[in-house]
Amino acid sequence: MKGKTYLEVGANGVAMITINNPPLNLLSIDVLLSLKDNTEQALLRDDVNAVVITGSKGKFSGGFDVTAFGKKGKHGKLGFWSIEFVTDILEAARKPFVAAIDGPALGGGLEIALACHARISTSSAVLGLLELRYGILPGLGGTQRLPRLVGLRKALEMILMSKLVNGDNARGMGLVDGISSADLLTTTARHWAKDILAHRRPWTVSLYRTDWLEPLPEAKMMLEHARIKSKKQAPNLKHPLVCIDVIEEGLVHGPRAALWKESKALHELRQSDTCRSLVYSFFARQRTSKVPGITDMGLIPRKVNTFAVVGGGILGSSIATALILSNYSVILKELDEKALLAGIERVKVNLQDHVKQGKLAEVKLDKILSLCKGVLHYEGFREVDMVIEAVTGNISLKQRIFAELESYCPPHCILASSTSMINLNLINERRNFQNRIVGTHFFGQAHLVPVVEIIRTEKTSPQVIVDLLAIGKKMRKTPVVVHNSSGSAINRMFIPYSQAAMMLVEHGVDLYQIDQAVAAFGMTMGPFRMLDFVGFEVATAMKIQFSKNFGERFNELSKLISVMQEDIQADETTRKGFYIYDGESKFTPNPAIKMYVNKARSISGLSIDYELSDEEIVEMILFPVVNEACCVLEDKIVVKASDLDVASVTGMGFPEYRGGIIFWADTLGPKYICSKLEKWSKTYGPFFKPCAYLAERASKRVSLGGEGHAKSQL
Repeated sequence: MKGKTYLEVGANGVAMITINNPPLNLLSIDVLLSLKDNTEQALLRDDVNAVVITGSKGKFSGGFDVTAFGKKGKHGKLGFWSIEFVTDILEAARKPFVAAIDGPALGGGLEIALACHARISTSSAVLGLLELRYGILPGLGGTQRLPRLVGLRKALEMILMSKLVNGDNARGMGLVDGISSADLLTTTARHWAKDILAHRRPWTVSLYRTDWLEPLPEAKMMLEHARIKSKKQAPNLKHPLVCIDVIEEGLVHGPRAALWKESKALHELRQSDTCRSLVYSFFARQRTSKVPGITDMGLIPRKVNTFAVVGGGILGSSIATALILSNYSVILKELDEKALLAGIERVKVNLQDHVKQGKLAEVKLDKILSLCKGVLHYEGFREVDMVIEAVTGNISLKQRIFAELESYCPPHCILASSTSMINLNLINERRNFQNRIVGTHFFGQAHLVPVVEIIRTEKTSPQVIVDLLAIGKKMRKTPVVVHNSSGSAINRMFIPYSQAAMMLVEHGVDLYQIDQAVAAFGMTMGPFRMLDFVGFEVATAMKIQFSKNFGERFNELSKLISVMQEDIQADETTRKGFYIYDGESKFTPNPAIKMYVNKARSISGLSIDYELSDEEIVEMILFPVVNEACCVLEDKIVVKASDLDVASVTGMGFPEYRGGIIFWADTLGPKYICSKLEKWSKTYGPFFKPCAYLAERASKRVSLGGEGHAKSQL
């Protein structure tokens, strides 16, 4: 019975309720109703004296069905699930309930387990409350029961950070009561339930435990610290603060009162723009791996074990780092011994940074580093499954490298270029095996950025795309498949971001006000921090290439970069640019900037100062990005608009709680954005001119992203 639960009664009087809604046993309304019905049946039956709740096929429950989070509608009356069922029927039962947990026990799934009187899990089970990722809060009592089982400090960490713990760690912190192997899990849980019944083990009602709670004055201090931290890290988000308030309600006025507050808060947050945006973003990420005409062909990813990376510079070493962190063997090739040693050292430093940040255990560093082997020639390339070219240089250099790769690599080997600026057709035009040539745009720090653009030509084999989608998944990167063009989709959106900012500076707007305004909006980096991060040389090369390929909207709008390049070669590694950086990646404004700005304005002949509000700055920086995103859609570079939303979040640092660049634009309305751009184009020139795609949709009052996007305020 898919989408239900089923009840089985054993001869020993222990009933088994199994959640059965594959693949993850999500808690839809139908599943919850079935669970409630079977729980009530078990309580009424005379042949049942204890109950075990588990999930089918080794998965307890992946939580509540996310598709219902952002929708308006009836979810039962207020408190129906968390109080009437979970608290007053399940937890208050006069028969012991034991949760048998394997696989995921997430969100509402874990909350059901928390209401049971004991929890047994496998070592590999994964437990967590992930609701804040979707703009809501735990709504089945998790805000009250988790602190009473593990203490407030650990509960805040799990809830506010959506932190996952495995079964062993859960046992150590008191979240589960016992560990069992998967094959003995339900048997162990049955015995545990019988032991509770016989008073050999404690009958624990989690909601009213107090032994793990910190004293109230200490707890209040911890909650206030959590509020301050949340406001600092996510000043635009309301739901973490609401969650903290609900937790505090239980400590001050008791858990029963807090359950009502939790239910009311959940009802309100489900209808919020933040919830709608985050749920949209969740599904948009899942859709990036579904490519019409590719992933619907029934192709199975081939096994890829060994990579080669040609070029050990900053990009190549970063790609090599990302690969070995994903347990791939990597051959790193350079031209000479000095360059090779430098490349290997960069990989080692990248891994050491992971250790410092707590992302990698120090004891694993040497073993992972051993997966990377350096070479000066093409020895070993006859055994590799994929090669990624990551050299800086002109087209002729890349063409020569690909000619050599064809000679040395086996026929099945995927040949990829990390370039995002050069049309792949120029690289593969003389190659014999164009069906296995593809682009993999990993960005400057491949081991840190969570996205990879997969660039396909008209001749790239569908099998190669399927292989790369699987590789991206193993590397824990969101793959975005784009059609071949001059410049990646993300880079095309990035250029107007910085161009508009520099133009405003030359018109008298304070540079640091721009970064602060855009950061306050939610961008990970303001345009000038991003320029420092990318480096002036790369930014200039991108601008030149795009100006050549796309004309006037990418023409130079500011002399600021060229003026600064006369004195400094800026990026974060040189510690100097628009900001000055110290060894710990802290940064402060560069006091010399005013001089450079004045010089650039003098060259441009600009003297009028414009005063703009932060809201006006954000619009003048981001509306050109929207316009260029529309050009990308118009050129059919991406398969669907939601791919650009994902790319903007994962590649540009656009705030996920706003859904993505196109989703956000649709919430404002194409007509509003188009009218603003038209107004600015009359004052500042063609850079702001709306593209045909945007202008047409504005005039027809049609959403930019199509079906599934935000309802536009047209």
